[in-house]
Amino acid sequence: MRKKKLAAVGLLAAAALTLSACGSGDGGDKPVVQVSAENGSDKAATVLDQPFEKPDLVLTDTRGKKYDLRAETKGKPTLVYFGYTHCPDVCPLTMNNLAVAKKELAANKRLSQAQKDSLRIVFITTDPDRDTPSALAKWLKGIDPQVVGLTGDFATIQAGARALGISIEPPTKEKDGTIVSTHGTQVVAFSPKTDAGYVLYSQDATVDDYIKDLPKIIKGENP
Repeated sequence: MRKKKLAAVGLLAAAALTLSACGSGDGGDKPVVQVSAENGSDKAATVLDQPFEKPDLVLTDTRGKKYDLRAETKGKPTLVYFGYTHCPDVCPLTMNNLAVAKKELAANKRLSQAQKDSLRIVFITTDPDRDTPSALAKWLKGIDPQVVGLTGDFATIQAGARALGISIEPPTKEKDGTIVSTHGTQVVAFSPKTDAGYVLYSQDATVDDYIKDLPKIIKGENP
């Protein structure tokens, strides 16, 4: 895995995460906290020395049922990504990369079927007004119908993202009528052993990065 490690500054333990408008990033980076990083900021993944606590989020899944993130993913390797279905570039690319890497797990003989089945990929919308349960279901069906799609109140979603150091802003309408959702583009990997988010993947992470790392993440090991 292409990776870097972060050393916390004092009690600060989260990464300085950039914002993206899915193709029109405004550079308005407002991280929750800051860290000092070793050389190699171009690397695809960041291993945190002080992992994030899993957000206490209860949202609505694609079936219209309540989904408690902590309860439903407890003890399971989990990848969480915040994005929206109308995103023209970063979001579908990231989700397709994860879907392809997950599919490749079928050929991994070092993992049991139970371990492979334990992986959870969670897509949380940053545009809940348009991303209804049915809209999420339709979009994810073309990527991987097993992905958990979640929607709900924007303020709740925003608070959950912020707990992971990821900034998201309310969708805005451009002059041409296009609605844009500005959001952090990181994938957060949670350990099945601690339920803590200890690896951050940037939007530069490739299918190969995920293929190499997922077996270790599934086992709760450092990639």
